[in-house]
Amino acid sequence: MPHRSHPTFDVAVVGGGIIGLAVAWRAQQRGLSTLLLERDAQVAQRATHAAAGMLAPVSEAHVAERELLALGLASAARYPDFVAELEQATPLPAGFLRCGTLAVARDRDEAEALDRERVARAEMGLALERLLPSEARRREPGLAPTLRLALEAPDDHAVDPRTLAAALADAFQRAGGVLRTGAAVANLTSSADKVTGVELEDRDQLLAEHVVVAAGAWTPRLGGIPDAARVPVRPVKGQILRLRDPAGPGLITRVLRMDPGYLVPRGDGRYVLGATMEDRGFETDVTAGGVFELLRDATELVPGISELVLEELEAGLRPGTPDNAPALGRGALDGLHWAAGHFRNGILLAPVTADLLLASLTGEPLGELAAPFAPDRFTETDTTKEIAA
Repeated sequence: MPHRSHPTFDVAVVGGGIIGLAVAWRAQQRGLSTLLLERDAQVAQRATHAAAGMLAPVSEAHVAERELLALGLASAARYPDFVAELEQATPLPAGFLRCGTLAVARDRDEAEALDRERVARAEMGLALERLLPSEARRREPGLAPTLRLALEAPDDHAVDPRTLAAALADAFQRAGGVLRTGAAVANLTSSADKVTGVELEDRDQLLAEHVVVAAGAWTPRLGGIPDAARVPVRPVKGQILRLRDPAGPGLITRVLRMDPGYLVPRGDGRYVLGATMEDRGFETDVTAGGVFELLRDATELVPGISELVLEELEAGLRPGTPDNAPALGRGALDGLHWAAGHFRNGILLAPVTADLLLASLTGEPLGELAAPFAPDRFTETDTTKEIAA
């Protein structure tokens, strides 16, 4: 069966989640003819659709992961300008909410752990304000009187990933980018160790000088990549709840980070409560146990949650790597670029990933910030083969 003829694009981006959208928009802005391929009927229907949207590098990142923390801080610093530029490019809102974050403790053990976090971050020059329970409840009256301690990170904010994704898709197309939905990529195509484009599941072949892999948890299912050139990515399930307060906003105004989950306000009476961490392959069932645990832990800290309307239950798949940090930049094949494995941080890292991938696509140095996330730090393992099977 003959393949249909297509123009050659400068860049083909595989995956229409938040990372793929941000990379495609930046590439098209720079004047690179860019094709964005999404397997679903709409963009951002997988991990991005399920994500809460915390922009919380100070309160969320583990201090042991210093390189990842530095990347998160760099991306968070880019967010205000990224959002402002996006909202100039499209009439759609970006969903950015300046709200700050409270890390909260329910008991003495959690309070001691929070204090250790505060000290460790202070040694790195990151400020977290220590709040006694009375002060924390003055700022957030919805907190339970049993609260033991809180740390405030005023520069950790939030964004609505669904709103942001819609704005990015519109801005990309307004800039002249080509978006194809319902276009499931089966294989990358190559010749003499040079990427030549992609082949869709319907056998349609699309030509591109560069291919960016931004396929999230589905990365291991892409064919046409030699084993030695692969980045090992696994799916990590997360269950999440969306709630609404019929009385409107105000129950909680800041993001709450608790052990082990979080509560994220949208600023309009809607809240996102998440998320579990489960290694269950590509299974995305919502379970009674997962929902129970999330509600039980959250209502201990915010009793008013029990009065909210439960609007949506969902499970998404985070793309994890062996070190749970992303692979960013040039791959082992000429023309292959990676923007994969962002795990819990895809929404936060979208602006910096887009900037680094643009540098990769244009042959510019990525700099020291990206060095720890080079795709070639991985070697293929049997686990990688099992995930792809």
